[in-house]
Amino acid sequence: MREYKMRRGEHLEERVPDLEAKIAETFGPITTTEEYKGSDLHVVEKPDNPVFTRIVAGAVEYSGKKDTLAVEFEEADPADLSPDDLEAAGEAVSMKNTFLLDCTGRDAKSRRESMKNAVQDDAPDV
Repeated sequence: MREYKMRRGEHLEERVPDLEAKIAETFGPITTTEEYKGSDLHVVEKPDNPVFTRIVAGAVEYSGKKDTLAVEFEEADPADLSPDDLEAAGEAVSMKNTFLLDCTGRDAKSRRESMKNAVQDDAPDV
């Protein structure tokens, strides 16, 4: 499960007032919820795009800190996909990036930099 921060000065509920509807609109009908760090996340068991096998997404609330967006994209093994399904792979990448941009206000490059900085901050001093 990956957690994404919002841009400085922005909050998830301001960017996406109805996160549940956004998830359903982007990936398909929500079938259940799953608990993660004390928050209920939305689960799409059968996403519309055949590249995805399951998607878990939602807001993780922390006391005293801004909420983060937690997302887990489970994808099918490319060897198991038909040629038609493989064509949907480009669309799947676009769907992920658009969803994350809409929710966090950060593009892929900015999200990568943030993840890289978080890993470096967590590294032990030698």
